[in-house]
Amino acid sequence: MRSTPRPRGLTALRFILAFGVVSALGDILYEGARSIHGPLLASLGATALVVSVVTGAGEAIALGMRLLFGRLADARRRRWPLATAGYAITVVTVPLLGLAASVPAAATLILGERAGKAVRSPSKDAMLAQAGTVGGRGWAFAIHEAMDQAGAFTGPLFIAAMIAVTGGFATGLMLLVIPGLALLGVLVWLQRRVPDPGIYEPDAPTAGARSDEGRRLPPLFWAYAAFSAATMLGFATFGLLSFHLVGLVAPATVPLVYALAMATDAGAALGFGRLYDRLGLPTLLVLPALAALVPWFAFGSTPLAAIIGIAIWGAALGIQESSMRAAVADLVPDAHRGSAYGIFAAVTGVAWLVGSVLIGVLYQRDFGAEPSDSSGPATTALVIGGIQVLAAATLILVHRARQRGRNVRESTAIPTA
Repeated sequence: MRSTPRPRGLTALRFILAFGVVSALGDILYEGARSIHGPLLASLGATALVVSVVTGAGEAIALGMRLLFGRLADARRRRWPLATAGYAITVVTVPLLGLAASVPAAATLILGERAGKAVRSPSKDAMLAQAGTVGGRGWAFAIHEAMDQAGAFTGPLFIAAMIAVTGGFATGLMLLVIPGLALLGVLVWLQRRVPDPGIYEPDAPTAGARSDEGRRLPPLFWAYAAFSAATMLGFATFGLLSFHLVGLVAPATVPLVYALAMATDAGAALGFGRLYDRLGLPTLLVLPALAALVPWFAFGSTPLAAIIGIAIWGAALGIQESSMRAAVADLVPDAHRGSAYGIFAAVTGVAWLVGSVLIGVLYQRDFGAEPSDSSGPATTALVIGGIQVLAAATLILVHRARQRGRNVRESTAIPTA
């Protein structure tokens, strides 16, 4: 392992850890709110389909808008401003959600918060990929995701406590401005300590540079994006999962279950992030398998079955947010990683939106107006399972193509004396 540069005393690992603190504070803020999107919208009069569409559209915005902001992030000088602006949007929109008095108002703020994530994420991912050059990108994204989920675990617990104390959603949401302001303070400090994380990857071409070679993204990247899209097409949003859960448990319990999902997210990210650095793409085959299991449990008729399903959902999400993102950096050079992350997120975001509408329709077909009116989620689960089989087959083809490419390069390499 090569030595780690120390810009003003920060090693690559310390940079990753500091960014993890930023993300942990951010997740206290927006995952605390996200844990009650379903119950909040339902309390304002939204149906299951509306909840699924709004939360699915939010994820589509969070991922789809990265197409633009990812391209902007190809220039290193833009990465910090974009990251800061994105976090600032979230700090403003989430507390205001506590004042929302109608479905359109709440939906607008939910979508606004997701837009903030779209602004910051390609730049954040590109900087983490640079720092991950030193000790392994799978591990770098895994550490970041684990710290991220520490906040995602804490935020819902705070919201659950506030619901128990106040009997409503508003106070807890508005108090989330406190971790939001702390987040901005740490972010500004980190930017001053490491103005250009490119120092961790000194041999990479300058981001934003133009050259005839590598101007286009590799074909394998597009094939990999197709795998990710297929996976997300059959992946339910937590908004719909929580809509089902609220019919089985008390509303104050829903954020606690979400906190459990975030804990399994963190554990899966660490375990599979390290495994990804050893095994590569085959590690991701577990993702469609987990996604296919989710509806059988999460849409069950008992609290225990639903909670198990949501825990499985959290584990799948952890792999998406760590190993799946690390693979993008391994397939694309730094000069184009911002665009790659933006395109990757746009493709998966559109797939998640389409999938959330599809799953919402299937859910209403299975359950009718009330979950208690149905015998089970058979149609929803079978369709999702079929989609995930297609996703797994796509990943196998991508892995085989990559292995063939490596074999060709090795056979044509000029031996050195």
